[in-house]
Amino acid sequence: MKNQPVQKEKNSDYDQLPDNVPVSAHIADAELSKGFNSHYVFTIQVKQKGGGKYFIFRRYRQFYNLQVKLQEKFTPENHKNTYTCDVPPLPGKVFIGNKQDIAEKRIPELNIYMKKLLGLSVSVLLDEDLRIFFHQTIGDMEHVPRSLRRLRPSTQRVKSNSRKENANGKSDAPQAEALYDFTGDNDLELTFKAGDIINLLKRINDDWLEGVLNDCTGIFPKSFVRIIKDLSEGTLNADGELTDAHWFRCFYHDIHCCVIRDVTLRDGVPVHMEYTELLSLMRTEFGNKAIALNYRDPEGDMVRIMDNMDIELMVLEAKGHSKIRRPDFATWELHVTRKDDLSVYNTNP
Repeated sequence: MKNQPVQKEKNSDYDQLPDNVPVSAHIADAELSKGFNSHYVFTIQVKQKGGGKYFIFRRYRQFYNLQVKLQEKFTPENHKNTYTCDVPPLPGKVFIGNKQDIAEKRIPELNIYMKKLLGLSVSVLLDEDLRIFFHQTIGDMEHVPRSLRRLRPSTQRVKSNSRKENANGKSDAPQAEALYDFTGDNDLELTFKAGDIINLLKRINDDWLEGVLNDCTGIFPKSFVRIIKDLSEGTLNADGELTDAHWFRCFYHDIHCCVIRDVTLRDGVPVHMEYTELLSLMRTEFGNKAIALNYRDPEGDMVRIMDNMDIELMVLEAKGHSKIRRPDFATWELHVTRKDDLSVYNTNP
């Protein structure tokens, strides 16, 4: 079966699982264990079906040993079990390099691995080797984590619609200055006077733009303004990645149709989008509270987004696979479905 978190919602056996079964895990930090053979240990916060939380401490070698055992049991090439599945890939061994750099690089990869692993069927969740790996031993209980850097809440949020100015009095958002007075002919058109600064929202076509002035939104002719900062402009970070795209593409899957909508955030799409903020934005955008957020993985299957870690996974998997080439668009695409519609997920073997 596919590695989909929503699988648990469709599997009636899931409700019968014991409350102490692990259902999610996230690496909070990596710390050096000194000794004859020093190595890095990952601090992992495990969440149980019943809501319990605890920390375990595992090194990469233990991940690798678990992977070997699961592949022996569940891969289609081995017929030791009646149930088979595609065990998610584990990041490979690295023999050369700085140990700390290697450990830090493995953290997001191992988080993805555990996310997919614990999204498999009940048969895998009840596997003895998997439960032993995520079980909190006496040594785990006695181990005090040195720090929990990756459990600290993100400080970046979806930016508000208020104008944001820097030290020079200029806004960081896309803007245009009115060159002439313009009086709108109807409620859809924006009225402004020469010298007004308009916050740009959308490019309607080559001749018309949409913007906001004094809390009023409307369209206006491009020839009446001077562009201060274009919608297509963005800021690149140290890695050469666009950090303030102002658009993202959204697919709204209704009962009888699919609507494609390009959604804009006036002050830009944050690099680290918050799940609750994005869900609230989509509920407002489509006027429906009973929705679910999703993305398509590289294989084309729909994956339900349920927390911030899923958002990170969506962004990470979009790199190198995105079909979007416009510089003012985020590389990822969002799929919005009805919350009770499970038919969009692929649960075939």
